[in-house]
Amino acid sequence: MPQIPAWGSTILMYVAILGVFYLLLIRPQRKKDKSIQEMRKNIQEGDEILTIGGIYGKVLNIKDETITIEVGADKTKLKIAKWAIGKKVEA
Repeated sequence: MPQIPAWGSTILMYVAILGVFYLLLIRPQRKKDKSIQEMRKNIQEGDEILTIGGIYGKVLNIKDETITIEVGADKTKLKIAKWAIGKKVEA
C-alpha cells in the first residue's frame, strides 16, 4: 500500500471537513431558502401572511417587489417588501 505524503493527508482532512460542512450546513440552508423563495413567489391576493417582524395581515395588492397588506380591526394598510414575508398562514 503506497504511503500518502504528510501534506496529502492534511489536504484530504480539509476536503473531508468541507464535505461535512456542505452536507450539514450549506445544503440544508439552500434547501430552506429555496422553499421560502417559492412560498413568496406563490403568494396571492387574499392570502393571510405573517411578516418577519411578527405582523399578521391579509394581502391586498402585489406589485413587483412590494405587497400591500391589511392589518388590524381598523383595516390599516401597510406596504411591505416581498422579502419581509415570513410565512403564509394556513387558516
